[in-house]
Amino acid sequence: MTGPGRDRPADPAGRVLLITGTSSGIGLATAVAAARAGYTTVATMRDPARAGALRSAAGAAGVALDVRRLDVTDPGSVADCLDAVRRTYGRLDAVVNNAGVSNSDPTLEMSTDAALRANLDVNFFGVVTVSRAAMPLLRAAGGRLVTIGSVHGVIGQPFNEAYCAAKFAVEGFMEAFAPVAAAHGVRVSVVVPGFVPDTAFGVFPDIDRTTIEAASGPYAPTFAGYLDWVGGQGWESAGQPAREVAEVVVRTLREPRPPFRVPAGAWAADYLAVKLADPDGSTVQTLARTWLGQPPPTP
Repeated sequence: MTGPGRDRPADPAGRVLLITGTSSGIGLATAVAAARAGYTTVATMRDPARAGALRSAAGAAGVALDVRRLDVTDPGSVADCLDAVRRTYGRLDAVVNNAGVSNSDPTLEMSTDAALRANLDVNFFGVVTVSRAAMPLLRAAGGRLVTIGSVHGVIGQPFNEAYCAAKFAVEGFMEAFAPVAAAHGVRVSVVVPGFVPDTAFGVFPDIDRTTIEAASGPYAPTFAGYLDWVGGQGWESAGQPAREVAEVVVRTLREPRPPFRVPAGAWAADYLAVKLADPDGSTVQTLARTWLGQPPPTP
């Protein structure tokens, strides 16, 4: 089901965009880039007291942002924020699911169920909660739903099991949901960055190497080898600034027919191609449309 004009490039003028996790990194850069492109940008975060860097970046860029509280792990917070956006603007044209956390435990045997659930709660269930709450408004607008994925959602990364599990779940969920949403006028995409050094993410945030190696038990020698690789040449060629990912997100929002999977750069595309014969997801999406009785997209 596609309405008139829904395959035309999105004109940002008058369009309302909500982004989660904007206190730093990709979320911050995307909020500023989207506002510069002309979107009315609702920049959300769990604790608005941490909005200093975002406000400074917006001021330097000469743009205005609507900063609001939204905790993706709290359905009440999500519902309140979406309702407030509806009452303020009367519409919502696009959502960017960006909020996320990294790993905090070294590996399966040394981890806990609580740590795994906490990671999935933010990185997967948070995405689902925000997307579900936003869909009525996005359907009404013929809008866009974009989620920040990860190369770790396609190829598993040692010692990042919880994060990979969540990102794999996001990939599978959105891949399954995308053709359904498209049949109702909403385009769904997952933007896949490589390694973004200027974010709040770390391999194991707030824990020094000595401490976490000591907590790794029999896996300590293996973990040490992994950290040597990461600290050496492991991600050197993969690095890209958050602003570069933000530009890809804004471009995806404006594409008339964005692909499902959007690598955020050449490195990410090459990395994904190691595993995927369908790097942008077009073949799978076309096949899934036939499962729904929908015609394949016009070339």
